Amino acid sequence: MSGHSKWSKIKRGKAANDAKRGRIWSKLAKRIMVAAKDGGANPAENLTLRYAIDDARSANMPNDTISNAIKKGTGEIGAQSFEHIVYEGYGPSGVAFIVECLTDNRNRTASEIRKIFERAGGHLGATNCVAWLFEQKGTFLVSAQITDEDTLMEIALESGADDVTSDDNGFQITCQVGAYSAVKQALADKEIETAAAEIGMVAKNTAAVADAGTARRVLGLMEAFEDHDDVQNVFANFDIPDEIPVEAE
Repeated sequence: MSGHSKWSKIKRGKAANDAKRGRIWSKLAKRIMVAAKDGGANPAENLTLRYAIDDARSANMPNDTISNAIKKGTGEIGAQSFEHIVYEGYGPSGVAFIVECLTDNRNRTASEIRKIFERAGGHLGATNCVAWLFEQKGTFLVSAQITDEDTLMEIALESGADDVTSDDNGFQITCQVGAYSAVKQALADKEIETAAAEIGMVAKNTAAVADAGTARRVLGLMEAFEDHDDVQNVFANFDIPDEIPVEAE
């Protein structure tokens, strides 16, 4: 859990300023547009769109902005076309990265993602070079100040989640994609706020980070991807021990 939990904590702190919030809204708007284009404008019938809207509201995106993104996706107020591309590669210390993008220029994005890898001492790999190290799952992060492990375990068992793990940063619930909605609703029913909730790629095996310098480079690479306008999600299999500082460079 440690990599996911620590990065989520850092990311929440960096998302506080207006510039970062604007970038997050832009990315979420793209995601909403693509979801609406692919599955229609009704979130009750389009689960991908519903999750995108939920995330947008969690980021305090105005309802008008959400509505306009849906209309752009369906072509009601001017269509915009984005392509979904997944890049894979390796960062410092052999850490595996999966970078999910939405782009209107495949060649530009590929070149820029390659440069980000190379500046960190890593390299862009071929399709499926690291995908086998991950599996798609739902994850929820909950602060230890909000609830206890026994309560979360009970919720997990009743809602069909797979596991509850913990570290110094709190708890993580993991579930199969099909159980994500049930787990999310169960947490909401108990009024348990999540620090992060997403369907994403969870590492089957982790790569240990041995020192603070490498930890900073790995987290710096995570941040560089997060800051790129075309990147929607970035997943990595690093494991940074609790005693190593986690500030990104």
